[in-house]
Amino acid sequence: MNNRRNFLKKTSTMAGLMAFPMFQNKDFGHYTTEIVKSSTQKVYDSTRLKFAVIGMNHGHIYGQVEAVKKGGGELVAYFAKEADLIAAFAKRYPDAKLVKDEKEILEDKSIQLVLSSAIASERAPLGIRVMKSGKDFMSDKPGITTLEQLAEVRKVQKNTGRIYSIMYSERFENKATVKAGELVKAGAIGNVIQTIGLGPHRMNAKTRPEWFFDRDLFGGIITDIASHQFDQYLYFTNSKKAEVVASQIGNVHHPQYPKFEDFGDAMLRGDGGMGYIRVDWFTPDGLKTWGDGRLTILGTEGFIEIRKNIDLAGREGGSHLFLTDNKETKYFDCTAQTLPYGPQLVDDILNRTQTAMTQEHCFLATELALKAQKNAQKISLNK
Repeated sequence: MNNRRNFLKKTSTMAGLMAFPMFQNKDFGHYTTEIVKSSTQKVYDSTRLKFAVIGMNHGHIYGQVEAVKKGGGELVAYFAKEADLIAAFAKRYPDAKLVKDEKEILEDKSIQLVLSSAIASERAPLGIRVMKSGKDFMSDKPGITTLEQLAEVRKVQKNTGRIYSIMYSERFENKATVKAGELVKAGAIGNVIQTIGLGPHRMNAKTRPEWFFDRDLFGGIITDIASHQFDQYLYFTNSKKAEVVASQIGNVHHPQYPKFEDFGDAMLRGDGGMGYIRVDWFTPDGLKTWGDGRLTILGTEGFIEIRKNIDLAGREGGSHLFLTDNKETKYFDCTAQTLPYGPQLVDDILNRTQTAMTQEHCFLATELALKAQKNAQKISLNK
């Protein structure tokens, strides 16, 4: 019996040693790095359009402004109610004029575009007023917080023919995500089957305004931060129709904020592929950034993984892209990748086109997020 045990032990050990090199074999594929070359970003000598800001309750407004300026836009006016927000904005943009109320902006015929990062629940009503005044509108996400708001926005947009754009910064302002779009379009991983989008965030509760903790004002966790992931799901799977298979939300760790939600996820199915989304407010303080945002794009011939804000392996900065196909694993240094959203939106406003994002895509991403939020099962953990 002992001889038999020894024989089996030796046999299994040898088998393990023989199998191990298979996973180390360099013939399986190799690792390379590609530095993305910058494409020429056009610099405009003169103003292509004038734009204004109404509401700046989220810091995303600065990215919105810079995007339009890249497209040749000139910020000429702004309005907000909060003195501290006005002071910070005025310091950043001293040449723009602070007006007494939003009417001055809406009635100024020289202004073609209005930007806003107002309290989330106020963005759609503002966008409706902007469109009715004959101007185009660009909102921070979420651009709409209820299905009733969405129905009215769709109606007014159709009647006015104005542009209602939502700046999904995790796609439009992340260089690796922009590069991934180019790679997927070129067929680098075959046909896309599924996306997995993770959007963890750090709470920083002490720095948050009161409205941040009120579901009626921020829209709910899926409506709010998961709106990025719905946009990316539709974009990378090229889905024109989609449904929410399942979703769930909960406040599992912050009872002191009864109208807050700190976790949410959703499963999607569309005519172009499947998707899974998870968002949360549990980024620990030990991380060097506000959240380890990730996107995995699964294709028939390979996959792409994006580490949006940080590479835990030690590379500095964000916008890290890894592509694995049947030949190799490649890391893309996306530092020089250009961001086209701002210039494209300005082109769309001037030419009445839809190159930055189609209106149908904008509204469908919002609709899916709102339905996932509304129909989500409530999580309650007994811990």
